[in-house]
Amino acid sequence: MRITGILLLLFSFALVINGCSKEKDEAKNLEQIYAEKGIPVKVQTVQPAPFQKASYYNAILRGFRESSVFAALGDRIDKIYVKVGDYVQKDQVLLSFPTDNPAAQYYQAKVAFENARRTIERMKKLLKSGGISQQDFDNAQTQFEVARANWDAVKQAVKVKAPISGYVTKINVRETDNVDVKAELATITQTDRMKAEIWIAESEINEIHDGLPALARWNGFEIKGKVIQVNMAMDLKQRAFKAILQFDNPDNTIKSGVTAEIEIVTFDREKAIVVDQTSLLKEGGQHYVFVNNNGKAEKRPVKIGPQSGAKVLLLEGLKPGDQLIVEGQFLLKDGSKINIIG
Repeated sequence: MRITGILLLLFSFALVINGCSKEKDEAKNLEQIYAEKGIPVKVQTVQPAPFQKASYYNAILRGFRESSVFAALGDRIDKIYVKVGDYVQKDQVLLSFPTDNPAAQYYQAKVAFENARRTIERMKKLLKSGGISQQDFDNAQTQFEVARANWDAVKQAVKVKAPISGYVTKINVRETDNVDVKAELATITQTDRMKAEIWIAESEINEIHDGLPALARWNGFEIKGKVIQVNMAMDLKQRAFKAILQFDNPDNTIKSGVTAEIEIVTFDREKAIVVDQTSLLKEGGQHYVFVNNNGKAEKRPVKIGPQSGAKVLLLEGLKPGDQLIVEGQFLLKDGSKINIIG
């Protein structure tokens, strides 16, 4: 039994040795094939191509100018003169409160203004004839200015006007509604231009600057714009940098308040040398590629630029017409014989 076990062990060992010998022979044969016919590779002729890199964000679009009006007194809404979607001019009356509201003192302010206006007209004549001093006239002028300011404030409180020209994008009240002081009544928006605020990560801040082109997409619509402001200091709460973008919206296709996808083009070149990331190799911190040089692999150092997806822009190292090795490069050394199979 013991002798039989030893014989089996020796036989197994012999099989292992024989297998290793065959593997070495096969490896040697593969090396010989590579040496004789060359390492099989595929090449691609380098040609200039467009290259663009973009960053993407989500942001709320709002009218570039937007202003809300608030109740200056608490009372019932007497009349609303506009509806959502109307275009209004600056200082156009939007809605009104009753003029008999005691808190407004509408008629008192009106009478005070009329009296002050008549007084100042009389004072002008007396000053011209020498009937009063300049000091008396200046005091009357001050009283007139105060009365006029009070009257203007009361009129604005009772007859609420549009602070800017634009579209009525929101009305929060109805006629006969009772509202409190400082209640938001309506919003006017200039929608021919839109703006968006985005937050830029620290890793991307050096790529975003004023003037970069941008696109905003929402619900199948797309409008063009640009970056108009990038903060130079990080917001400590957001741990990011705030940037403001402006977009043209001439047909008012995009509504204020919607969430849109924002695309900022950070790099754009019509003719560039671009390679797939898989074609790049790296050694000791230096990127390089292999190119075909009369049937031999030439190791070519390259300088890389921006990357977009799987594409990398090369700043130096390749030129149009070079035959870049795109498959089989991991088997190569500088000067290796190659066999181009595609």
